[in-house]
Amino acid sequence: MKRYFLLILIMAACVQLFAQKGMVKPPRVDERVELLSIVFRLAGAYEYNDTMYNAYTDLIKAHYEPFKDHPAIDFARQVREYNGVAYDAVMFMAIHLDKDMNPRVPFNDSVPEIRWGKEDAERFAVLLRDFYEKSGSRAFFENNSDLYAQTSDRFLPVYEQLDLDWYKTFYGKEPDEQFIIVNAPGNGVNNYGPQIRLSDNRREVYAIIGLWKTDEKGIPVFPLDQYFSMLVHEFNHSFINHLIDNNRELFAPSGEKIYEIVGTLMQQQAYGAWHMVFKESLVRAAVVKYMKDHDFSPREITNETTAQLARGFYWIEDLVDELDRYAQQRATYPTLESYMPQMAKAFEQYAQNIEQYKETFDAKRPRIVSFAEFSDGGQNVDPATKTITVHFDREMEGQGYSLTYGIKGPDHFPKVNDIRYTDDKRSIIIEVQLEPGKEYEMIFLGLAFKSTDGIPLDNYTLNFATGL
Repeated sequence: MKRYFLLILIMAACVQLFAQKGMVKPPRVDERVELLSIVFRLAGAYEYNDTMYNAYTDLIKAHYEPFKDHPAIDFARQVREYNGVAYDAVMFMAIHLDKDMNPRVPFNDSVPEIRWGKEDAERFAVLLRDFYEKSGSRAFFENNSDLYAQTSDRFLPVYEQLDLDWYKTFYGKEPDEQFIIVNAPGNGVNNYGPQIRLSDNRREVYAIIGLWKTDEKGIPVFPLDQYFSMLVHEFNHSFINHLIDNNRELFAPSGEKIYEIVGTLMQQQAYGAWHMVFKESLVRAAVVKYMKDHDFSPREITNETTAQLARGFYWIEDLVDELDRYAQQRATYPTLESYMPQMAKAFEQYAQNIEQYKETFDAKRPRIVSFAEFSDGGQNVDPATKTITVHFDREMEGQGYSLTYGIKGPDHFPKVNDIRYTDDKRSIIIEVQLEPGKEYEMIFLGLAFKSTDGIPLDNYTLNFATGL
């Protein structure tokens, strides 16, 4: 994930310069984004049902619950199930509507986004306008305007640190787009980078930033060390996505081969095709390049690189090296776009080495080797068992815990009273309350279970059942 940078001091002069030119807008909450988030929340889309900011999501529930059976909600549920309209496809629709929820440009089979399709996009827009009026959404947004202003004001210090001049220099093109940063309190932890080409050929590029942290009063906070890299990440998308889209024939053979190896892991992150993975890997490598160019510490750069390796971008180190080579040959390759044939050759090499990349990284991962009280898969565990002691094959970082339920659902996750590391940090002790005659499932996530050198655990699923 992935988002952890320490505070750096970057002059905000370029931000102000770009802002004066109209190329960048300060962060704000966008009612279109909030409305689409609300509709898909009501439709049951799990990626839009985060309750981190419960002071706000409780307001959504109280206001919109009477309208959960509106035809727009049912239609959203259908296009999600049958067309795959989820995650960023929802945000593409949001930015393609005006403040009255009318299309800003004519829809076609790929506008606002290919998963919508022309007919369904037009039908949804009609239903959405009706939902907007009948649900009293205008009043809801007006009533929460102070909350929205507070959210964006708190994000402003993150925005002020962004060195936008780096993008122009590194990618070799003047930013002819308008950059728009949107705070999305209803989106939860997810972030998106959609864009729109307007009828006059102007392009708007969005960084839609969710939130994953609140203070003791339940108000959003945006620590620079957790949010800055995400903002850097999202702006890179606007420079990179079209480079892959415009050169699919060059990248397809290597893309398909790499996806055979990493596809399952990438699908868990909502990257359902090779070209999405290639865009993401280039964006993530560009984040590391940004860090290097702004004198981040070696430890910070190593931590960011390791986080991407853990997410399955096993070629990330070589890809960063390739971006360095591009940067050293700017007289020959004035733009990253002009470097795409060389980049395609690099990806061909990554495809040849993909299995070795994976094996090399997996060999470095810490592992769960045993459980003290019973074995994984045990079918007659004593329901009076009070602890689950997990043994690792090495000393762990010991700074957090990452546990979640699996496909059996939250009802099959045991009640946890306490978790603590042993003194040697080679084990954790989980205090639990079990019920008789019940199946349990727990997933140990690499998000926080890391070795002392920062290498995360490969997600591990524990299954067991108690006796009567």
